[in-house]
Amino acid sequence: MSYKIPLFDLNFGIEEEKAVSETLRSKWISSGPKCLEFEKVFSEHLGADYAVSLTNCTCALHLSLIALGIESDAEVIVPSLTFVATVNAVRYVNAKPVFCDILSCESLNMDPDHIETLITEKTKAIIPMHYAGFPCDMEKIMSIAKKNNLSVIEDACHGPLSEYKGKKLGTIGDIGCFSFFSNKNISTGEGGMIVTNNKAVFERIKNLRSHGMTTVSYDRAKGHATSYDITDLGYNYRMDDIRASLGLTQIKKLLPDLKRRAEIRDLYISELKSIEEIIIPFEKNTGFVSNYIFPIVLKDSNAIKRDRLRNILKDRFIQTSIHYPPVHLFSIYGYKNGSLPVTENVGDNEITLPMYGNLSDENVHYITESIKKGLL
Repeated sequence: MSYKIPLFDLNFGIEEEKAVSETLRSKWISSGPKCLEFEKVFSEHLGADYAVSLTNCTCALHLSLIALGIESDAEVIVPSLTFVATVNAVRYVNAKPVFCDILSCESLNMDPDHIETLITEKTKAIIPMHYAGFPCDMEKIMSIAKKNNLSVIEDACHGPLSEYKGKKLGTIGDIGCFSFFSNKNISTGEGGMIVTNNKAVFERIKNLRSHGMTTVSYDRAKGHATSYDITDLGYNYRMDDIRASLGLTQIKKLLPDLKRRAEIRDLYISELKSIEEIIIPFEKNTGFVSNYIFPIVLKDSNAIKRDRLRNILKDRFIQTSIHYPPVHLFSIYGYKNGSLPVTENVGDNEITLPMYGNLSDENVHYITESIKKGLL
């Protein structure tokens, strides 16, 4: 069916077409000058020392674990209320994901107190995922990590330019991982980035992303090298210049887009906060965030009631989604209901409403009125 109001809409225009065309005409379309420029611009926007562009955020998570020495039989504490890639990356290095519950229906991020109860002698890292771009309690998480000598990898795929106490998300832990998937705040189709202030970590990830090669094609094409060695068991995780050119164009649009998203969020809150059947997560947050998505959680409800409301909205040509089915309940992980009660409650009762910079006030009114009618 065709939705009158989609969940997300690309912020693409003639600028992206021009950027791609210029890259195609340059005759260099694999990883090269545009990737280097994108890395420089992105790290500057976040105030990070280093950035490495990658094929996607899953690659970023995978290489981050390798670079920090997370190996077989290690345990890594992860959220379950996330996209499965956050957790799958832990399995890629033969480590064990240990699932942490979230704080509440009002705050959908990892519970630091639960993190502490999960630490064992095998625990080596924590991966906080900043849900919807709203920051986890990084002060507590970093304190726990320091006390227990744990690495911290921020899954900041929802939060480019989101802030926590004056710092950009992704720059607080050892490594920050970002996604440029087609529905993210910065869209390149596929794509990802790591940022870090650790030069050794940066150098290793840069090496790992390209087969462990000491030089890459662009170096040799420009005469900077004539041969290469293989120093590590690497991967083909490079971004290409076509996508990097899109990223450079998108990042110029990011701040105005985020400011508009903040206005849309305020409008949603003003029209939904009086509905007793709804909880608006992070309603009282006052910090600057990306507002990647707009979630609501139904009170005194269940998955059947939640899906009934989603179908009503669908019949009114409004697209919605669920962020996320709890990862620990997927067949591959095999946990039973009841393991993470707060996460499971949100998984059954969360609805993600449309959120994007060119969503009109009129359409927000239509969505909220449709919700009110659907709850009658």
